[in-house]
Amino acid sequence: MSFSFFVARRFFQNISPDKPRSSNPSITIATAGVAIGLAVMIITISVIAGFKSEISKKIEGFGSHIEVLDLGTLTAPDGFPIRTDSAFIAAVSHLPNVAHTDRVVQKMGIIKTNTDFKGITFKGLPATYDTTFIASCLVEGRLPRWQDTDSNDILISRLQADELGLKVGDRVFSYFFEESIKTRRFTICGIYCSNMNIFDNNYVLTPISTIERLNHWDNTQASVLEVRLHDIDQIPQTLPALRRLCEQMNTAPDTKSRQPLSIKEHYAQVFAWLNLLDVNMVVILCLMVAVSGFTMVSGLFILILERTQTIGVLKALGAGNTRIRAIFLHFAALITLRGLLIGDVLALALLMAEKHWGFIHLNASTYYVDTVPILLDPIAIVAVNVGTLVITILALVAPSYMISRIQPAKAIRFE
Repeated sequence: MSFSFFVARRFFQNISPDKPRSSNPSITIATAGVAIGLAVMIITISVIAGFKSEISKKIEGFGSHIEVLDLGTLTAPDGFPIRTDSAFIAAVSHLPNVAHTDRVVQKMGIIKTNTDFKGITFKGLPATYDTTFIASCLVEGRLPRWQDTDSNDILISRLQADELGLKVGDRVFSYFFEESIKTRRFTICGIYCSNMNIFDNNYVLTPISTIERLNHWDNTQASVLEVRLHDIDQIPQTLPALRRLCEQMNTAPDTKSRQPLSIKEHYAQVFAWLNLLDVNMVVILCLMVAVSGFTMVSGLFILILERTQTIGVLKALGAGNTRIRAIFLHFAALITLRGLLIGDVLALALLMAEKHWGFIHLNASTYYVDTVPILLDPIAIVAVNVGTLVITILALVAPSYMISRIQPAKAIRFE
């Protein structure tokens, strides 16, 4: 054990309410500043990571990482089919990072009740579709039987059900406009709620065969070919490869319109909002580190002034300025570590309470979730702790040079 750390530890052990010193309040304030600053940083990182993870999962659950479509489908889902023959699907499936592909068929229509009506996009899903997320959003009833070719089941959202006054088991008429008006009667088999208005307000889910019949399409036509990757971070590597593949295979007249579109391009507004959260996080982290550093610098000045006589004795015994500065930097590091420990406990306690009980409620129509989402990242928490400790100690180096101005002869007489 070094001499500097030994003396600093003795100073730290002498901090006690039973041994009142004028510096004790400043040490308490410095410790509290570090603890509160760290707690705010950990909570900020965990909440923002939770928002990004939860909202990304919802968008992925209702769509896919990449969509192959005619861009006209974005305005008229049933007017611009693309060719999804087996050769094209096989070629897409064999691209690196591709986990699964699904044909999706859509059609715009109107659901009408006795008192109201609403324009809706009917989204037809195949039996092979991964409905895990959709099932997790189910609040009433059941999912449609996706493999049933004669099904009249539809899955509507809670928002649509409340707006139209519908419930599970109700039968409703839907109208589809082409050269003539088509009428189809559906049975509501279930109600889902994702808290994402871009989905809940616009989409009704049903088996793909139902929409294929309405569009007069066969199994080589689709509104969208959804391409799921192993991870959303693989989009930048996969999208260019898929774009090149489409260019190579878009040779026939009915294939020239196939274009890949990433989830981040399709829902650019949502992802732009998520990226803005990162900016807010950086601002908060900088402010909290500044607060922690300021409180520790103030505390160090008071510690040095209170122990001026001790500094004089150490200099008289032959200790140099560098060694004495090291003593006080070690002392400040121990105080900072205590603040970090308290901050960790405080932050984790609050985060775990919110994660399990969800006592903070949000407006789902604005934030896409009804409670504050939490995602604990151990690596990020450790990084914030280490970063705060290092930056705080570096901020104390310059103030510690105040020790070199203390003269032993005057300091020993100092009261």
